Amino acid sequence: MDNSQNISYQAGQAKGQAQEKGNQMMEQASNAAQSAKETMQQAGQQIKATAQGAADAVKNVTGMNK
Repeated sequence: MDNSQNISYQAGQAKGQAQEKGNQMMEQASNAAQSAKETMQQAGQQIKATAQGAADAVKNVTGMNK
């Protein structure tokens, strides 16, 4: 293998490694976004349940639940 072929080979290797690293970073970002989405959904459900509980308590106190 002459010098130009060796340099070309090394450049191809570097390109492939950079692409793989980019793919890994994109996957990590996607996983982080999905985790954040799920956390926000859970928080929203907890807030909704708390608000419903508060509304039910007000109805019980005011007699509106009858």
